[in-house]
Amino acid sequence: MISFANAKINLGLSITEKRLDGYHNIETIFYPIHLYDVLEFNSSDMYGFEALGIQIPGHGDNLCTKAYTLLKSDFPEIHPVSITLLKNIPIGAGLGGGSSDAAFVLKALNEMNKLGLTSTQLQTYAKMLGADCAFFIENKPLFAEGIGTEFSPIDLDLKDYYIVVVTPDIHVSTAEAYANITPQIPQVDLKRAIQLPIQEWKYHITNDFELGIFEKYPLIREIKQKLYEKGALYAAMSGSGSAVFGIFEDNVTLDDLEHMGKLFYPVELS
Repeated sequence: MISFANAKINLGLSITEKRLDGYHNIETIFYPIHLYDVLEFNSSDMYGFEALGIQIPGHGDNLCTKAYTLLKSDFPEIHPVSITLLKNIPIGAGLGGGSSDAAFVLKALNEMNKLGLTSTQLQTYAKMLGADCAFFIENKPLFAEGIGTEFSPIDLDLKDYYIVVVTPDIHVSTAEAYANITPQIPQVDLKRAIQLPIQEWKYHITNDFELGIFEKYPLIREIKQKLYEKGALYAAMSGSGSAVFGIFEDNVTLDDLEHMGKLFYPVELS
């Protein structure tokens, strides 16, 4: 069995509160994009995992293995599989690649073993693996709050627009991103702002991580500026990582930005 685990972008991100458990409450909109890791599942006598493509730091303790172990602990009847991951989604870029891989492992094991788990049940398992994981179970635009696991539906369809993702050779860890954050209640209601014309998003929708990350890594700020210069209707950093995306009205080729980072051109947004 082969699964294509897609990335996501964050349309706006506010850090609203630091919790007693050390996590932060946020508000954001998750949106799936057509940029994929590839997962191949083969029956085996024992569990195995192999990663190809982009190197995964400490990959012996990766989220795919954690997802398998988590589900196997509740369903011992799950047949062992050998998982091969072709890693294409950059790591530490805020695109949710690792979280997506874990969610798609859960979904694949559910299907292959006919466990009959509902989306809600799969989301419960996914939440145990990481804050972004649960989004990828239903994999549709959602408003997220809490630690990023409390979802509300969003009426948002960007299929008529084009996206460019630029990923510089910079890895931003979650701890690093939060280091300079002062939580505050957002001045703009993100659910309302997202309903404005895209041309107005840049005046109302922000990512709280940008201020601190831009100061430490000026190249990321420069990428955002360049995307606007090239005609992006909206550009922003995705999540807490280093990737910057631009949404364009027309198809574009930005070869002159290749010196700033790797460029991805998902054909369209979901």
